Amino acid sequence: MVFHVKPATYVNHVRLNVEDLARSLKYYQEIIGFEVLERTDRTAKLTADGKTTLLSLVQPEGVKPKQPRTTGIYHFALLLPKKKDLANFVIHLSDNNVKAGAGDHLVSEAFYLKDPDGNDIEIYVDRDPNVWDWNKGEVAMTTDPVNIQELLTHRNADETWQGLPKDTVLGHIHLYVDDLKKAEQFYVNGLGFDVVNRFGGQALFLSTEKYHHHIAVNTWQGVGAPRPAENSAGMESYQLIYNDNAAVQATIANLEKVGAKVTEEDGRIMTEDPAGNRVELSY
Repeated sequence: MVFHVKPATYVNHVRLNVEDLARSLKYYQEIIGFEVLERTDRTAKLTADGKTTLLSLVQPEGVKPKQPRTTGIYHFALLLPKKKDLANFVIHLSDNNVKAGAGDHLVSEAFYLKDPDGNDIEIYVDRDPNVWDWNKGEVAMTTDPVNIQELLTHRNADETWQGLPKDTVLGHIHLYVDDLKKAEQFYVNGLGFDVVNRFGGQALFLSTEKYHHHIAVNTWQGVGAPRPAENSAGMESYQLIYNDNAAVQATIANLEKVGAKVTEEDGRIMTEDPAGNRVELSY
C-alpha cells in the first residue's frame, strides 16, 4: 500500500450523486461491504475501517438519472489488501447472484460491477510491483481473463466475506474526458501526475511514485462528449491527497498556468479538468 500514502499523490475519496439514497445504501452495504460512518436524510459517508470516508453518497434536490455518452466517471476502484480477500468477494458475489465482469491486467486482477445508478465499480488486488513490466517509463497493462480457479485457491475454507477489509483503500479512478490532449496537459502540467501508459490514442494512465495508475482518462464516450447535466446521478467530485500544504499551493499555481480555474467551496479547494470532472485538492 506504499502507493496510497504520502509522499505519493493519490485519490482518497469519491463523492457520488445518487437517485435514491436508501437504494444505494442497501447496495453499497450488502453487496460491496461498506459500513455507514455518518448519515442524514440526503447524504451518507461510507467507510471500510470505521474512521476514513472513502465514498460519500448524496441525493440532490431534483436529481436526474445518469446520462449516457457524457463525460464523468467510468469507474472508481477499491483496492483490497490481499488476494484471499478478492477470492472471498467473488464467492460472496456468487452467493448473492451478482453478475460481474473480470480482467487480469498483468499488474492487477479485477472484478467490475454496476451500482443501482449505473456507476461502475472495480474491486481489485495488485500483483507484487516487482513483477510489473516497465519499459521506457511505461508499465505494461492489458485485459486478459482472470484465472478464477487459481484465485480461489487463495481462500481459507473457514473464511467468508465479512465486508470490505479495514485496510481497503481507493486504489484509482477512471474518467471519461472529451479531449485527450487537453486532459494530459491538465493532469500532468497542472496536477503533477506522470503518464505511465498510453492506450492507442484513446486513454492515458497516470500516477505518482511509479504506481500503475492513480488516475486514468479515456475518450470512449466520444471525442467532444458533452458534460452531464447538473445534479444528474454520477460523480460530483473526487479528492486528491498531496504531501502537504506547500504541495497544494504549488499545484494551484501550476493549474493557473494551464488556465484551470481554482475556487474555494465551503473550505474545499476545488478545480475541474477540461471535461468538467471536479477535483478537490487536499493534504
